[in-house]
Amino acid sequence: MTALNETHDASLQSWVASAQQAGTDFPLQNLPFGSFRRQGSGEAFRGGVAIGDQILDLAALAATGTLQGDAAAAAQAGAAPKLNALMALGPKAWSALRLALSRGLRAGAAEQAAWQACLVPQGQAEYAVPAQIGDYTDFYTSIHHATNIGKQFRPDNPLLPNYQWVPIGYHGRSSSIVVSGQAFKRPVGQTKAPDAAAPSLGPCKRLDIELELGVFIGTGNALSEPVAMADAEDHVFGICLLNDWSARDIQAWEYQPLGPFLSKNFASTVSPWIVTLEALAPYRTAFAHPAADPQPLPYLQSTANSAEGAFDIQLAFDLQTPRMRAAGQGYATVAQTSYRHAYWTVAQMVAHHTVNGCNLQPGDFMGSGTLSGPTLDQACALIELTLGGKKPVELPDGEQRTYLEDGDSVVLRGWCEKPGFARLGFGICEGTVLPARPLN
Repeated sequence: MTALNETHDASLQSWVASAQQAGTDFPLQNLPFGSFRRQGSGEAFRGGVAIGDQILDLAALAATGTLQGDAAAAAQAGAAPKLNALMALGPKAWSALRLALSRGLRAGAAEQAAWQACLVPQGQAEYAVPAQIGDYTDFYTSIHHATNIGKQFRPDNPLLPNYQWVPIGYHGRSSSIVVSGQAFKRPVGQTKAPDAAAPSLGPCKRLDIELELGVFIGTGNALSEPVAMADAEDHVFGICLLNDWSARDIQAWEYQPLGPFLSKNFASTVSPWIVTLEALAPYRTAFAHPAADPQPLPYLQSTANSAEGAFDIQLAFDLQTPRMRAAGQGYATVAQTSYRHAYWTVAQMVAHHTVNGCNLQPGDFMGSGTLSGPTLDQACALIELTLGGKKPVELPDGEQRTYLEDGDSVVLRGWCEKPGFARLGFGICEGTVLPARPLN
């Protein structure tokens, strides 16, 4: 696991003035990666690094010739439209580039003159999904979410017996993962009312969000070669925000016996920026299952994972209705939690995913599952917050929501803060619900 180093020094300041603004998600200590181009330009997408309210263009940076060795190779790989080539280089190259970027962006750095021309304002940029995602696996790592959902469907047995032993996951659809800022049409699907003799086709009536984190795989592993816990995080490039939109009524009818299908694959939204595990090193925390619970099998244990395998990432789910938007009102925070409450860690997800010999590849994507905390105000899906639609959420303007309505916009936010270290954030993960397509 990444040790603290000079890039984490909270006293570091950048010659990019906005990197010092109070509350910025992108100080010098963060340096997350994404794929961007200037809005409406028709330019090729290329890799970039967020710093303050600017983007450092990796293609332009590589062309300056100011980087050397592993850092130069990493910048060149990151200049492509997708970050897969950079992800494939591994931790040594990622760390070398981070150090070079940190030093070159510091106040007084000799690189300022050459790098100034490589900046593009974030307000003038549009983004793409940062990697070509070959495969997407969605996990179920919040025991609080699993228990809350289980109570609605199995009051006498809410938590299935395998949950405390196995990091549960299912294979999702990568083609419908979109980047923050995009709208999507309300899904249409087959549902069946409890009192109906037969199912019917129509627009989803119980559209929900799931506040998750997304994990991008860096270096892969060979087929039939599991990744051990001690090596698992060397295969992880970084973390982003993920909204796994869910059609709960479609899901209720289809999910037995094989799990989610059309209820999940119509849209999943990711934030543009991937925060590296190295940037997150100061915000690690101890990890353990409660003493009364079954303890993980040996392949899911390591000393390092117990000492600092969890991340204290603060998370929030915000909502804006059409009426709020028309009145000039901003987003209202509906729920807030922390990733430290997860029952399984990033390393355990990777180790379990590969224990059977599954081969991960650069750019593969894993969702954490809904990251609800231990109390209801930390529940990060409407199906939990509203007790299955029985108790509507009250919004500041007097409106109520059980599930999402057309025109509703959702923003997910994530950030880390700790005394002695710089606050850093993930940007936003935003999506808007459009009306369903007309049925023929």
